Amino acid sequence: MRSAVLTEKGKPLEIVEREVPEPGPGEILVKVTACGMCFSEVGLAQGHYPFARFPTVPGHEISGVVAALGPGVEWPAPGTPVGAQWIYGSCGRCDQCVRGDQILCTGAPRRVTGITDDGGYAEYFVARAGFVTPLPDGLDPVAAAPLMCAGITAFNGLRHAGAAAGSRVAVLGTGGVGEMVIRFAAAMGARVAVVSRSRRAEEEARRRGAELYVATDEQDAAEALRGWGGADVIVNTTPSTAPAQAALGGVAPDGTLLVLGVGAENLAVPPALLVMNRVRVMGSPSGSPHDLRDTLAFAAAHGILPDVTPVTLDEAPGVLATMTEGRHHGRSVITFG
Repeated sequence: MRSAVLTEKGKPLEIVEREVPEPGPGEILVKVTACGMCFSEVGLAQGHYPFARFPTVPGHEISGVVAALGPGVEWPAPGTPVGAQWIYGSCGRCDQCVRGDQILCTGAPRRVTGITDDGGYAEYFVARAGFVTPLPDGLDPVAAAPLMCAGITAFNGLRHAGAAAGSRVAVLGTGGVGEMVIRFAAAMGARVAVVSRSRRAEEEARRRGAELYVATDEQDAAEALRGWGGADVIVNTTPSTAPAQAALGGVAPDGTLLVLGVGAENLAVPPALLVMNRVRVMGSPSGSPHDLRDTLAFAAAHGILPDVTPVTLDEAPGVLATMTEGRHHGRSVITFG
C-alpha cells in the first residue's frame, strides 16, 4: 500500500510503499476512503507533541470501509462504512473509561491516531475494536472526514457547555472548528454571533446562521457582545488566547467561556467576574466513541457537512507545507480511489 510518513520532526512528508498490515487480536483493518488534513499534523511535524512516535503515518480524520477483523472481533462486519477519530485507544479499566469517557482516560499512556499510532494518510489503517464508528446511511464519506475531528470537537464542546435552543452562542474564529460550531449551534436552535478580525468572513458566517457579526478591527468584542445581551456561551476556536481574553467581558451571567483552540499564552480571568456573575471557564477535548456517534447522527439529520477540497496522496506533502507556512485556505481531504 502507499502511505505518507513523517520520519522525524522537522522533516517533510514522504510517500512510501509498505505492506498492508494484518489486524491482530482486538483490531480492525480499515480500507481508507478519505482522511482530512488537520492543523494537528502541522504541530506533529513541528514536534509539539512530546508523546509522539516517529516514524508515523499522520491523520486522524478517517473515513473508510471495514476490510477485515482481527481475532476476537465480531463487529462491525466487513464492508461497513466507518469513521475513526483522534483517540486511538484507552485502558478500558479506569473510572473514565468504564463510564464511557475514554477521551479522558487516566489509566494508560495517551494513544492518539496518527501521532502515537499510524493514522489515515495511507490506503489501509489498523484501528482498535471499539474505536471505529459506523457512518450513518447516506453520509458522504469524503465530506464527512473532518467531522471526525473538527465536527466532534465542536458538537461535543457545545453540549458540554450547555448550549441549547434559545442560547446566545458567540463563536471566536471562522476556521475549520469555528465553521462547525456556527453550524451546529444554529441547528441546535441557538442564536449565533461570530467574532473575527475583519469582515472577510461575514457573508459566509451569516449564511451559516449567524445573526450578529463582530469585526474586531472595527469594534470591541466584549462591548459588542454585551450590546447583544451577553453570550451564554463564548467559544474560542482560534489557536490564540488573545481573542478569548478580549471577549471575556461579553459573557452573560451564568455564562461559560469554552476553550477549544489552544494558544501558548495563559488566560487571565478576573476572580470578581467569576464570582459576581457565576461565570464558568472550561475546555473540551475531541470526544469518545459515543460522542462521535452522536456527532455523526446529528450531522446527518441536519445536513451538516464541511466544505472540502479533495486532494491525492501525492499532493499531501505540498498541502502540509502550505499549511505549515500559513498560506493554506480551506479544508483539504486526501481521497483514495
